[in-house]
Amino acid sequence: MQHDKIDIPAVLRRLPMLQEVSAEQIGHLANTTREKRLQKGEMLFQKGDPTKGFFVVVFGQIKLAFSSAQGNEKVVDILGPQQTFGEAVMFMDRPYPVFAQALCDTLLLHVSRNAVFELLECDASFARHMLAGLSMRLHALVQDVESLSLRSSAQRLIGYLLQQCGDVELTAGSIECDLPTSKQVIASRLNLTPETFSRILHDLTGAGLITVHGRHIEIHDLRRLRAYEP
Repeated sequence: MQHDKIDIPAVLRRLPMLQEVSAEQIGHLANTTREKRLQKGEMLFQKGDPTKGFFVVVFGQIKLAFSSAQGNEKVVDILGPQQTFGEAVMFMDRPYPVFAQALCDTLLLHVSRNAVFELLECDASFARHMLAGLSMRLHALVQDVESLSLRSSAQRLIGYLLQQCGDVELTAGSIECDLPTSKQVIASRLNLTPETFSRILHDLTGAGLITVHGRHIEIHDLRRLRAYEP
C-alpha cells in the first residue's frame, strides 16, 4: 500500500461539496481529519456501528453492503477515489445501516463530525454547500432506484458498461475498459445474480457487441451496444 504523505486540504478542496468553501474552512476541517488505511478485505465498520464523521476515498475502493435475512450479501454501492460516504447518517446521528469493506488496498480520510457541525453553526454558506452535496447524492440515489426498478437486467448491465467508458462520444466506435472489481460484486450492485450477469455477458459476446477477457472488456460498437434489446 502507498505510504506517501497526503495533502489533506488539497483532497478536501477537490470534493464537489467543498469546492467553493473558503481556505480557512478547509483548514478547519483538515485539522481534525485523519487518514485511515485498509488492506484488501479489511472492514472499515460494521452495520450498527456509531458514526463519528464521514469518509473520503483517496485511492482504492470501498464496498457498502448488508446481509439479507437469507444470508445473501447485497451491495449498495462501490465507491472510488474522490467519492464520499457516511454524510447522511452523520447528520441523522444514526448508526451505519450497512457495513463497509475495502475491495483493494485503500486510503481514506475521516472528516470529524464535530468539525463539520462547528462550521455549520457559524457559516450559512458552508451549510448551503453541504446541502447541495447531499442533494446531488439523493438525486443519484433516485436515479439508481429508478434504474433497478424500470430497466431490464440487460439494460442495467449495458448501462454500467457504458458508465465505465466515461465521457466518450457514442460515435467513438470501439473502446476498451476494465471492470473496477469482481463480477460477483458488480452483479450484486446491479441487483443481478452472478448467473444472470454471466449470461448477459455471454449474450452480448454472441451478438458481436463485446469481447470479455476476465475483467477487461472490449466494446466493439458503443452505439449498437446502447441500442441493444435482448
